[in-house]
Amino acid sequence: MSELEVQAGLGRFRVQKSAATRRIGFIDITAVLFAVFIVVAGIWPSLLAPGDPLAINPVDAFASPSVAHWFGTDESGRDIYTRVIHGAGSSLLIGLVATAIGLGLGVVLGTIAGTLGRAVDFGVNRLLEVMFAFPGLLLALLFILILGPGPATATIAVGLSTAPGYARIIRSQLISIRGSGFVEAATALGRTRGQILRRHILPNTLAPLFVLGTLGIGQAIVWASALSFLGLGAQPPAAEWGAMLSAGRTYITTGWWMSFFPGLFIVLTAVTATVLGRAIEKRMRHA
Repeated sequence: MSELEVQAGLGRFRVQKSAATRRIGFIDITAVLFAVFIVVAGIWPSLLAPGDPLAINPVDAFASPSVAHWFGTDESGRDIYTRVIHGAGSSLLIGLVATAIGLGLGVVLGTIAGTLGRAVDFGVNRLLEVMFAFPGLLLALLFILILGPGPATATIAVGLSTAPGYARIIRSQLISIRGSGFVEAATALGRTRGQILRRHILPNTLAPLFVLGTLGIGQAIVWASALSFLGLGAQPPAAEWGAMLSAGRTYITTGWWMSFFPGLFIVLTAVTATVLGRAIEKRMRHA
């Protein structure tokens, strides 16, 4: 192959690589912008929707999307856009708290299994396998059956049901790091097990935990919304996406917007969390 052909091939590779980078960059930027929008809606909803999400106006009931009501109104004349924006706070809070519960319990179980020997590892693995025998949402329903329905219970249930997956990943990460060269060097230098765990093993699991947490927020929001849709989480007329989705299903043929827009925000938030988590993972991998 001549030098000109090599240069031409490299040129095509650069063009393809830059085009792919542009596509990925556009998706990432869009995800970041939507994430900022949702965070602002969660922290300061009145900035984006100054109205009262619970204010009823029977005269405007079942109004379709228009300039006056961007997302339409529900059966009581409540503005759907205002309710969706004000519902972002509760959905984000549920996602964050449930992810924190799942990650916290996963870190504890994964660290115990990955560092305290084969007998403990065997016992923890059997416990995780029992929990894995139930689908995640079914496990959350089981916890709600025991603890009772409600937003707080749904949050705890979602967190507990996601913990086994986190524990498995953290355990495998710890075992992988434990066999690495720098850990063996620290052992040869006379470091204790606690020092090695604190200084070398746990810090190297923080990056994967950050990615797991970002991905888990979207999953937790979807599961919590599903529980609210089933009547086991937030209850109508609360401005919560799952509860709004449940309330709108009765009027799906005449007022499709009542379910469409809360469902759209659930999907977009979950997709945004996934895109950001994957982008963070790629950047950490190539850093």
